[in-house]
Amino acid sequence: MPYEPPPNLASLSLAQVAEQVASRKLPPLASWNPQQSGDSKMQIMRDGRWFHDGGQIKRPAMIRAFASLLTRDKTGQHWLVTPFEKLTIEVEDAAFLATDCQAIEDGLAFHLNSDDLVVAGPDNPIMARGDADAPAIYVAVRNGCEARLNRSTYEQLANIALAKPFDKNAGANEAWTVASQGARFSLIPA
Repeated sequence: MPYEPPPNLASLSLAQVAEQVASRKLPPLASWNPQQSGDSKMQIMRDGRWFHDGGQIKRPAMIRAFASLLTRDKTGQHWLVTPFEKLTIEVEDAAFLATDCQAIEDGLAFHLNSDDLVVAGPDNPIMARGDADAPAIYVAVRNGCEARLNRSTYEQLANIALAKPFDKNAGANEAWTVASQGARFSLIPA
């Protein structure tokens, strides 16, 4: 059966986004306990490009398959996990790249370069890193992995933050917050 990417975020309700997320069949990485480990000789670059042994992986289906096997441990090391082996993968910044953001009902939905959809909230927080001159915004995806917002997606999120009513008593930093699924997130690096 051929792969069909998810529809455009702007055309979906939050329930439809949740349905798309739930329908994605992901491997049970947490239940696998591979005995062998090694190096995958793979890299994920800051701009979302994937490489193996120096050559770029250009097939979206391959990237999507490998992305479903990604995990990151508490030390920050990324791994490709199968039932039989666990291989390191070098990640320049974040394993995923967020390429679209939409405010849908009470949620913020993100489309990733792997065609995954993520709804920000308590289980998938938005995090601001860097500094005021060079902020970087991330959203938690799964298995410890994160997606960095690309420039246009960061701009979409900033416009969502600025579109809400401004409370003069809350202070300037309050203007740079967004809410999703009952959680509030600052877009200003701490």
